[in-house]
Amino acid sequence: MKKHVLAALGGTVAGAVIAMQLAGPLLAQDAAKKASVYQQLDLFGDIFERIRAQYVEEVEPEKLIEAAINGMLTSLDPHSSYLPKKAYEDMSVQTRGEFGGLGIEVTQEEGFVKVVTPIDDTPADKAGILAGDFITHVDGESVLGLTMDQAVDKMRGPVGSEVVITVVREGTAEPFDVSIIRDTVKVKVARTRLEGDVAVVRLTTFNDQTYKGLEDGLKQLFKDAGGADKVNGVVLDLRNNPGGLLPQAIKVADAFLEQGEIVSTRGRTAAEGERMNATPGDLTEGKPLVVLINEGSASASEIVAGALQDHDRAVVVGMKSFGKGTVQSVMPLRGDGAMRLTTARYYTPSGRSIQGMGVHPDVVVAQPRKDPNAAPVEEPKSRLSRSEAQLRGTLSNDSMTEDERKMIEAEAAKAEAAAKLRQDDYQLAYAIDILRGMAAVKKD
Repeated sequence: MKKHVLAALGGTVAGAVIAMQLAGPLLAQDAAKKASVYQQLDLFGDIFERIRAQYVEEVEPEKLIEAAINGMLTSLDPHSSYLPKKAYEDMSVQTRGEFGGLGIEVTQEEGFVKVVTPIDDTPADKAGILAGDFITHVDGESVLGLTMDQAVDKMRGPVGSEVVITVVREGTAEPFDVSIIRDTVKVKVARTRLEGDVAVVRLTTFNDQTYKGLEDGLKQLFKDAGGADKVNGVVLDLRNNPGGLLPQAIKVADAFLEQGEIVSTRGRTAAEGERMNATPGDLTEGKPLVVLINEGSASASEIVAGALQDHDRAVVVGMKSFGKGTVQSVMPLRGDGAMRLTTARYYTPSGRSIQGMGVHPDVVVAQPRKDPNAAPVEEPKSRLSRSEAQLRGTLSNDSMTEDERKMIEAEAAKAEAAAKLRQDDYQLAYAIDILRGMAAVKKD
């Protein structure tokens, strides 16, 4: 018995010695890292004081510190940054849906400002700015080397004032200038209309008003159609929607789902992860759904499209989305500013990360770019007269009732409207064709 106790005791002592031998170097490494950090902070303080004392012109210490903080954050990724008091106030106003400026959502790529999307019916949209455009100069001054916030500040200005931006566009040989008059940007988040028996809901952004705009818009469309049973499907148009508030994206996805996961977020540690699930209730009562996306659909738009796609609730049509799959937390700081910090990645219900990859549509449909200089295509008059009904002395159709004739004329008018829509918005027309096909199969 004593031998066993001694053996166990010997093992414990040996284990303690080994643990101490392993812990020693680890503690030393940790202490060395801390010492290195303190040395770097001392270096920062030294540089700061030398700039204050020896720079050719006097500088404000507060501006130096703000620049250092912003440099530290922007070195992490394109979406982390420092928000001084005014920028923080501007961001808070934007989430409420009204602000001054050009009306573009931007990111930074290769040192230049890249347009994620122009917002509908804003000065930039009316001036012809497109998703994917690069802005290289503002009023003749290069934005290369500026932070994104600095570049955005250059584009801001009093309402009614003019700004000239230089644009580089794929497929265009030379950069070109675009003159834009700044205006108050009022974002109407939900635009709705009926296309025959299909309800079309366009969401332009995800702010505090988005879910309510969707809910009210659908109710009005069903009323205008003469009842929900008169609507055969819904198109949710998220093209050029740059995203916005995560809670609103969850509500919008939940509006079409009865159950299941909508999105999950994963931070640095497992404890920081979250899963958001749908609650019972579908605003459309299970009607066929098509979601439209393109290269300007980002962030919250991708959450909605990805969730509805993974649950087979919608057919996703269009082009691959932007690919912003990270979550930013805005943290208020002393001095009335804030820090926007990337704190997590988000994942669709199937577990895929969209970061850098985007949502791939089920049906890829490109939108032909219109040539503003192209002459309208007209149907030759000679072809319009080539039908039996146009011939002199043709026999009438005596087997058709008046109701049948009206039905055929209504179908013909619908087909003509669809043909016109293909010219105006090919992607939307394609989405509506898919919905009508789904509705026809469901009836059979």
